[in-house]
Amino acid sequence: MERHAGDVDVGESSVSRQTALMGQRRRPLGPNWETAVERSIREAVEGGEFTGLPGAGRPIDALDGPRDELWWVKDKLRRENLHVVPPSLAVRRDREQLLASLATFHTESELRATVGELNDRIRTLNRLGSPTGPPTSLMPQDVDDIVARWRAVRVASGDAR
Repeated sequence: MERHAGDVDVGESSVSRQTALMGQRRRPLGPNWETAVERSIREAVEGGEFTGLPGAGRPIDALDGPRDELWWVKDKLRRENLHVVPPSLAVRRDREQLLASLATFHTESELRATVGELNDRIRTLNRLGSPTGPPTSLMPQDVDDIVARWRAVRVASGDAR
C-alpha cells in the first residue's frame, strides 16, 4: 500500500481508526449553526426588521452604572408609567391629596364618603400592618374637622351655598 503525506497510521483497531479519521476532518458533523444564525441575521437586516428600533444610534442606558438585578422591572415600570408605592406611604399621600383638593368636592356627602373610605383604609392598615414599606402611625381623620375645613375653603372662594 502506497503512503501519502498526511496519512495516519491507524493499525488494526477500528476505534483508533475512527479517532484518527475524526482528527483529519475539516468540517464538523451536522449543521453549521453559526452560519444559520448569521444567515438569519442577514435576512432580517435585508428585510428591514432592525430599522427604526427604539434607542437606535444611542448608547445603552446605565451600561457603565452599577449592576442591578431588577433593571428590567424598573425599566418596565418607567416605560408603562406605573408606580408602586407601599400602602403606608400611599395612604399618607392620599390624605395629603384629599386635604389639598377640598375645593373640588361639590357636596358635603361626597366629601364625607371620601373621608370615610380613607379612614377605612387607615384602620385596615393600622390593624393588619403594611406588608411592604414602613409602618404607619397615621390615625383615622376627623370627618367633622375636614368638613369644617371644606366649608372654610368654600366661603373663602365665594362658593358657599
